[in-house]
Amino acid sequence: MSQSLAELEKQLDSLLSKREKSEFMIGIGYGNNPAYGSKVVASNEDRPIVMKTFVTPTLGYYHKKGFYATASAYYLFDAIGDPWFEWDFSAGYDYTKNRNFLTGISYTKYIFSDSSDVPATPINNELFAYFYYRNWWVQPGISLDLGWGSKEEKIGPVTRNVSGKDWNIVAAIRHPFVFMDVIKPDDAFLITPSLGLTMGTAHYYSNLKAFQYISRSPKLKWEGKEDRPEALRNALQLSSSNKTGFEVRALDFTLNVSYVVGKFTIAPSYTVFRPFQGTDKSLMGYFTARVGFSIK
Repeated sequence: MSQSLAELEKQLDSLLSKREKSEFMIGIGYGNNPAYGSKVVASNEDRPIVMKTFVTPTLGYYHKKGFYATASAYYLFDAIGDPWFEWDFSAGYDYTKNRNFLTGISYTKYIFSDSSDVPATPINNELFAYFYYRNWWVQPGISLDLGWGSKEEKIGPVTRNVSGKDWNIVAAIRHPFVFMDVIKPDDAFLITPSLGLTMGTAHYYSNLKAFQYISRSPKLKWEGKEDRPEALRNALQLSSSNKTGFEVRALDFTLNVSYVVGKFTIAPSYTVFRPFQGTDKSLMGYFTARVGFSIK
């Protein structure tokens, strides 16, 4: 979901040098996700991919030394199967004490519902690391994103295990604008425009951080064998994607806004991107938003 509420909070706190206590944070987010739509006609085994809205409650603990752990659930509206289609558990460390740079690393475990409306993926583990140099007005940064995992697929009486991995590098530049005491004393606006270039592999659908804007495309297409039963075709999607090598995948522009007042944070975000791979290379965009409450 682009920059998360926690990331915006940490960025703002590091800029203002104000995070001095450990805290819990309760949040809720909004976004959209590729999901299977209803069959067009009863005889048509092909279910189209459509964009469906989800909300995600999140609970996190952030230690003043930089360590943190979060848990999130995702509820899909207009779901065909189980609306609670995903659970994420993350742990990581952020170093924000140095005014010249910002860096961190995290691990996320993804758990998907068996009756998920979302296209299947074997990618259920993610290791993510980032670095931003912030001693210049324009801050250059780089992030590394590695995903891997496996998934069992049952096709009739046969069960097989599909494993896979993807990795990406995102090069970015950004500049945070901070405005204090805008509406009332002690509030703050953080506005961060950023430009990013994603390079890597895209063998599988996944929730990788470097993948988010691509997977949320309203024009997302999925390849399938039209003469195969749906269950078989869905399983084959895991291994029939184009086995491309390391490529330049997309260019995106994101505008993150974070408003902090007291213990509340409101963080909307909008991303416009242009994919370089696939049949549709037109500009696309999506909107996300999060609201959080900190308990110190």
